[in-house]
Amino acid sequence: MRCDFNQVGRTLLLLSALFTSPAVAEDLQRGKAWELHLIDQSSRGADGVKLADFDGDGLQDIATGWEEGNLTRVYRNPGPALAKQLWPAQTVGTTPQVEDAAWIDLNHDGRLEVVSCCEGKSQTIFVHWAPEHDPFQKQWQQEVLPASQGKMMWMFAVPAQIDQQPGLELVAGGKGKGAQIGWFQPGDNPRHLADYRWTSLSSAGWIMSLFALDMDGDGDQDLLTTDRKGKLRGCRWLENPGALAAATAANWKNHSVGGEDREVMFARVADLDQDGLQDILVVTRLPDELLWFRRLDQSGLKWDKRVIPFPANTGHGKGVAVGDMNLDGRPDVVFSCGSAEPPKSGMFWMSFSKSGSELKWETHEISGPRGIKYDRIELLDLDADGDLDVLSCEERDQKQGLGVFWYENPAR
Repeated sequence: MRCDFNQVGRTLLLLSALFTSPAVAEDLQRGKAWELHLIDQSSRGADGVKLADFDGDGLQDIATGWEEGNLTRVYRNPGPALAKQLWPAQTVGTTPQVEDAAWIDLNHDGRLEVVSCCEGKSQTIFVHWAPEHDPFQKQWQQEVLPASQGKMMWMFAVPAQIDQQPGLELVAGGKGKGAQIGWFQPGDNPRHLADYRWTSLSSAGWIMSLFALDMDGDGDQDLLTTDRKGKLRGCRWLENPGALAAATAANWKNHSVGGEDREVMFARVADLDQDGLQDILVVTRLPDELLWFRRLDQSGLKWDKRVIPFPANTGHGKGVAVGDMNLDGRPDVVFSCGSAEPPKSGMFWMSFSKSGSELKWETHEISGPRGIKYDRIELLDLDADGDLDVLSCEERDQKQGLGVFWYENPAR
């Protein structure tokens, strides 16, 4: 057989160019995708995971709203031995266009409720009251929070200590016309939802994240948010005016952290550089970047911004979490993406090391090309093998989406 050396040469040059291109070379260095374990894939549009030890067994349970499925579910963590199977689940309510489901002890009786924030035409927050016994088997009671109806498209909710009175209050934010950040002040009996009064703290554009934490070291809880659209977009925090004024102040003082020129998505608070101060990490979309706001002092007013671009062949920025993924004693950053049509990756993590005064970032694979629209991330050791696994949800893959799931960390 005659060998065409010119053709062989051209083939070798093509292969050399292919495998030395930056995008392909980077993909090869990221490693294999992690093993996927489904928690629930039975509905459509899983939109966010929120954690709480609902049944007091020391394990973190999950609340999730299914936006296209129009329902909210809770999942009992079955423990490490059974974590790789489908988890016991209970539908707690019918929630049209639900965007977020959050845990809170709303009536201060020591037992958690779930609240569902709904957008679209629904524009309602629903409260789901658990039965006294067997909450993962028996029907829950669902009620409308009247003060929420028709006010805005609700996007996110967190429990917070607003007025320094016993118990936590419900803080929520929305998007679109008339969007605000505020809280629901109960009447004398917090079980009577008709007595709740809405107090607005700030106007808003499109709330992606809400955190209740002390930003300025004065002992009360402020509100940190990422606002995706509008005049106040960016990462900012609202200063709690103190116990005497918290219940009556129309607007809390707004402090910008940064990102006003970006479409900011989910955020995470963590001490990434391990200097004893809590930094803020914000993912942005178009351009797809991580904004690392290094806290410079306790005031919450001084920040040093660093920008870390997304690696090639990934989707658009969505979520972020921080944890030691490779057990080297240093924090790493985990990312989730939207618009991650194959062959793009929808979940990956990045480690960093110092090279002189600069940081060198290295990308590692989690999902591979499976999954299109991922959401919030939580890191916890679900199989009790000593490393952090990645819990999340996805709503656009194939016909149903991956639903609620976790990726098994292969570090051990």
